[in-house]
Amino acid sequence: MTANAANASLMRHRPFAFYWLARISTTVALQMQAVAVGWQLYELTHNPLDLGLVGLTQFIAAALLVLIAGHLADRYDRRLIVRSCQFLAGFAVAMLAVGTVYGWLSRDAILAIVFVIGAARAFEATTLQTLLPAIVPVPMLARATAASSTATQLAVIAGPAIGGLLYAVSPILVYALCCLLYISAALLVSLMRIKRVPPAREPVSFAVLFAGVNYIRNNPIVLGALTLDLFAVILGGATALLPVFARDIFNAGPMGLGFLRAAPGAGALLVAAVMTHWPPRRAVGRIMFGAVIVFGVATIVFASSQSFVLSMIALGVLGAADMVSVVIRMTLVQLETPDAMRGRVSAVNSLFVQASNQFGDFRAGLMAAWIGTIPTVLIGGIGTLLVVLAGRKLFTELYRVETFAQKHN
Repeated sequence: MTANAANASLMRHRPFAFYWLARISTTVALQMQAVAVGWQLYELTHNPLDLGLVGLTQFIAAALLVLIAGHLADRYDRRLIVRSCQFLAGFAVAMLAVGTVYGWLSRDAILAIVFVIGAARAFEATTLQTLLPAIVPVPMLARATAASSTATQLAVIAGPAIGGLLYAVSPILVYALCCLLYISAALLVSLMRIKRVPPAREPVSFAVLFAGVNYIRNNPIVLGALTLDLFAVILGGATALLPVFARDIFNAGPMGLGFLRAAPGAGALLVAAVMTHWPPRRAVGRIMFGAVIVFGVATIVFASSQSFVLSMIALGVLGAADMVSVVIRMTLVQLETPDAMRGRVSAVNSLFVQASNQFGDFRAGLMAAWIGTIPTVLIGGIGTLLVVLAGRKLFTELYRVETFAQKHN
């Protein structure tokens, strides 16, 4: 079977098509909402620390709930969990629209609503990850992971651009469209038909809840992939500070913010499209380490740039490198995990992702309030390169992984 034929059959598979469209819908909504909340909050307080608090609020929600989410995903109908979370997120973002209309949105009100969205996201992201292996056969999983990442990156490009454009007209339009997209995603998930062995209903205990943690702790390759990604993004992430770059450094307005937020998605989309057809077949571990190095270098270039165009290019390269790491990490996690454990292992994976993105946002906001925006991003890029050096020593098993087939067999 050629790569083109494999991809065509994948996209003609109805459950995967619904899954793909649902991911686009929720991610577009999430990205549009992030642009609107970031700009609205920064206009309200003019404090970069508050931008970091948005990330911290979502991280707290994930940290409190994600292990419970994994347990529920292994016990109950996963589609029902995802749909419920999407409806809840739609309701929460509708409250942002109502608060904007009536003028009662304060910093604390925004953070409270963001917490609800973060809680819904903790359950949805964890459970959604577990659906993919039930939709496609194992030999196609790497391509399906890349294809689903393509959906995410299409949304990461379109969402901020649309969000910035609509925000220039009215933030209410942004929030209303986000609500509609969340509801549409829930309907798409309800149309999915998957086969799954009924789960064993284990009694709730700490051992059951933390089974995913123990499983990953005893798997050095998966642990290494998650840890490398975690610390690289915590240190190198600059997303939370993009409103500062757009407003105070480049004077680009909300549309400029949308373009800056879309740039990493553009680079990631290109790489995801390539990896959908040609996933890594050799030197998988070394490719992942190399991708993190490129991520760190691109972060340094972005911090040093005085040109809006060069900054866009640096963010595009950053997103491309991150996508290589994501596809490899997600494929390794799915291939290594039996279905009965996927919810709890995906919960830990989601916690790592949430921690890297959202706690990274808090780290960036806190440091920016202390030492300034540009030094914060520059130090983060250098820190990412140091993480790679440490990871090469600590995670030699990951570095030596040659093929996905090697791990699956």
